[in-house]
Amino acid sequence: MRVSTAFVLLSSANLVQGFSPIATPASARNSFSSLNAEKQQIESFDPLNLSSQEDNINGDFNDNLKTGMLPLVTLLALTPEAANAAPSPDWGLFEGKTGSLLHPVIMGSMFALSLSTALKGFQYRRQRTMGAEIKALKQTLPSLNGASNLSAAIASAQAAEDVDSAMIAKLQSAMPIENEINALLAERKELSSKGLKDGHFSQGAILAFLGTAFAIEGPLNTYARAGKLFPGPHLYAGAGLVVLWAAAAACVPAMQKGNDTARSIHIAANVSGMGLFAWQIVSGWPILLKVNELTKWP
Repeated sequence: MRVSTAFVLLSSANLVQGFSPIATPASARNSFSSLNAEKQQIESFDPLNLSSQEDNINGDFNDNLKTGMLPLVTLLALTPEAANAAPSPDWGLFEGKTGSLLHPVIMGSMFALSLSTALKGFQYRRQRTMGAEIKALKQTLPSLNGASNLSAAIASAQAAEDVDSAMIAKLQSAMPIENEINALLAERKELSSKGLKDGHFSQGAILAFLGTAFAIEGPLNTYARAGKLFPGPHLYAGAGLVVLWAAAAACVPAMQKGNDTARSIHIAANVSGMGLFAWQIVSGWPILLKVNELTKWP
């Protein structure tokens, strides 16, 4: 940087010398080549010695120009390169250890939140589909003759004047089915008390927002520290994960209208996203160790 600056200034000095306002242009001298004889006669008659004064003036101007430029060229040549270079932006905490470790901490939390959200989603799906299973089991029960359950129907059949042993045996054989139905009803009641639908939606919204935000923050932090990005499995998996999150969120309106195709796409996108998220942890661990080693607090 110092050598190139000094070279430019010296070249400028020579250029200015070539265009001295006192020197006679070469084109003018060539245009009057036919008048050489007259010029020699005029120069021979020079009682005031003007021609020699012109040469002296040109020489003095060029010498003064070089003398004046020399200190400036010397000063620039001795100036440190850091003073001539443009200052890099100061990112503060964002490029230190605090900002660098914020990404893995948040994304690790998002992975745990993803597991919790997925669990709530499958539990809500279980709660929603249990009704059809319970209905199918009830259809296999024998007629209860107006009784509320099998136990009451058996007691009523045994108290009748004409005891129907075959009917009693049939009712008794259906007791395991009734027990299974009662267990499913208790499980559905327990699931419904957890507010799974609202919990799954709320956690999914948080995951989509914070996950996407810090998926972008990570590359920005890398660029602030290194001045470039490093394409590789970790970066590619993160980009694919954000796309899958967007696809899963886009299916929600259709799912709320009972569209089973949208629900299947939603589940597939989130399951695939969990796989990419796990891959990000594996591929990001060496990066985390290196960043922790090279960065300083804060």
